[in-house]
Amino acid sequence: MSSQSAVEAPDRSADEPLAELLAPYTVARDDHHNAPGFVVRPDEVQDVLFALRDEAGFDHCSCVTAEEYEDRFESIYHLRKYEDPTDEVSIVVPTPRENPVSQSAEPVYRTADWHEREAYDLVGIEYDDHPDLRRILLPETWQGHPMGLDYNQDKPQIVTLESHANPLEEDHRNGGSDTMFLNIGPHHPATHGVLHIEAVLDGEQVAHVDPDPGYLHRCEEQCCQNGTYRHEIMPYPDRWDYLGGQLLNEWCYARTAEDLADLDVPEYAQVIRTMSGELSRILAHLLAIGTFALDIIGEFTVVFMYAIRDREIVQNILEDLTGQRLMFNYLRLGGVAWDLPEPRKAFFEKIQDFLDDLPGKIDEYHDLLTSNEIFQMRCVDTGVLDSETAKQYGCTGPVARASGVDYDLRRDDPYGYYPELDWDVVTAEEGDNYARVLCRLREIEQSAWIVEQCVDLLEDWPEDDREIQSNVPRTLRPDDGAEIYRAVEAAKGELGIYIRSDGTDEPARFKIRSPCFSNLQVLPEMAEGEYVPDLIASLASLDIVLGEVDR
Repeated sequence: MSSQSAVEAPDRSADEPLAELLAPYTVARDDHHNAPGFVVRPDEVQDVLFALRDEAGFDHCSCVTAEEYEDRFESIYHLRKYEDPTDEVSIVVPTPRENPVSQSAEPVYRTADWHEREAYDLVGIEYDDHPDLRRILLPETWQGHPMGLDYNQDKPQIVTLESHANPLEEDHRNGGSDTMFLNIGPHHPATHGVLHIEAVLDGEQVAHVDPDPGYLHRCEEQCCQNGTYRHEIMPYPDRWDYLGGQLLNEWCYARTAEDLADLDVPEYAQVIRTMSGELSRILAHLLAIGTFALDIIGEFTVVFMYAIRDREIVQNILEDLTGQRLMFNYLRLGGVAWDLPEPRKAFFEKIQDFLDDLPGKIDEYHDLLTSNEIFQMRCVDTGVLDSETAKQYGCTGPVARASGVDYDLRRDDPYGYYPELDWDVVTAEEGDNYARVLCRLREIEQSAWIVEQCVDLLEDWPEDDREIQSNVPRTLRPDDGAEIYRAVEAAKGELGIYIRSDGTDEPARFKIRSPCFSNLQVLPEMAEGEYVPDLIASLASLDIVLGEVDR
């Protein structure tokens, strides 16, 4: 457990019910900035998590962080509630260095399957009773664990010829069976990036699906751990969801580091962040809708190009604001990099022109896409995901909201200027591929309404009160032993970051909670028992970006 000697003693009065519930299992306390922390034995993990889920209502395993210290390994389960994500608890599971084994949380939270596989892959912790403990981001032949303290990055990786043997070599055709193994990707347009899907078909139906990510893994967490809080980390988040959600990614890091270092953000800068963040969300959703149409009805010349046309308008607005078209790098700790472009009136007119034209363009998407009979046949009642399954896999964003999970961090864990604005959370009950498309179209309308309110505020903002950054020290050194998990409502869902500080100007541990990573894990639940075209539609409806899945 981390030292609390350098951080302010937490007020534990509100944690008494949890402390009483976990008293039989707690061996120490390790409180984090955002949540009470309870240290438990590695052989009692499931008992603890079942108690928290079934008796205390912690139904959302948001993230699992693995890290290594000089004297131990540690797994941290970041638990929240879907009905109130501000109600949080951290379960800390230390294991000895010579035997880093603890119970798996997978029987309690299905989403822990992939998170624990990542912990094993990158850090080296093993989990008893895990249903499929194997590497997830690196190939099975990889030697060592890249985020371990003793990892030798200069050691050559040698893969024997046997490792490349055909895994189906012993298989043969059986006249009485229609079972077939099918590789989809990793270089296929329908996988939306370098994703490999291993599918087993029974005739034309999908009998089994196993997504195989990792082809785009860049160890972004390690990169951030080697950067300084103040100057060197902020450019990295743009590289996660690089297809529209960049500013929201930046906001996630900004929120986490600002809360950790107790930094204020001027109100004026909060409005700019909110406006630019929603423009970023519109960018991401337009691409999701355009590529989905391309996958489902091959509409390259109509819906896809219409979406690209409308994205270009937003890209131009954000280029005026940030100076970049892809890697914006606009947010700064304590605010934003610079004020709105001059002349301000022309900038606001460009935004307003886009907002004025948007309702007619949304109608076009409905005419061309959602009312298209072929599109409806492909999407209605396919890829159905019920709300309880979505929660078990830690799904968030439009994927969860289209299944009736009313969860949006902009409202439920307020930040930025969202609490001061008028807007609605979009949900649906059907949970199918069609509902997820409708949710994104309706969210574009809500984002536009938020942007319009921000523009109205910024137009009237007094010139002498346009403070874009608070007074931030040139070098940030958060207290040794401080730990925090913070998240924002990114374009794909809950994007979270865990940081542990060690008193220096670089994080000791930097963990990224990707919404795409958790959302992708639910694909087998949506696709098994359906047809191959339904599998493609379900994958597209998840709107994954492999840069964020793999990090």
